[in-house]
Amino acid sequence: MQKFRKYLPFVFLLAFFLIGLNVFIQSRPTPKNKRIYKIVKEYSPYYIEKRFGGLEILNKQNKEFKEKPTNETFFKRYESLERDWGKKHLTLNNNRVTIKDDSNKTLKTFEIKTDDELKFIKSYYGIK
Repeated sequence: MQKFRKYLPFVFLLAFFLIGLNVFIQSRPTPKNKRIYKIVKEYSPYYIEKRFGGLEILNKQNKEFKEKPTNETFFKRYESLERDWGKKHLTLNNNRVTIKDDSNKTLKTFEIKTDDELKFIKSYYGIK
């Protein structure tokens, strides 16, 4: 038992490093298609604000909406809010995406140019 005691600090250091690396990998945001995300983000009501106390998720339409998830779950929660909004406000017809507001009025229509963009819009926003 005495032989293993000298290796104990290295084992703890390795364990903490692996746990930290795992948390870092799990908390990263999902890769996004730049062109599609930029277009849709302009109409999405959710945005990130950097504050002294950390990051917050705010809503352009509802000034009282404010969420401050933990650092580990921040991007997952932000993506979840964007997905829920996208399912209600985005429609896909013949490689054309239509963005609608709450009253079902068309705000913008744009065309999907590549298969990567189509895969992104279906997987990230969950539209069919």
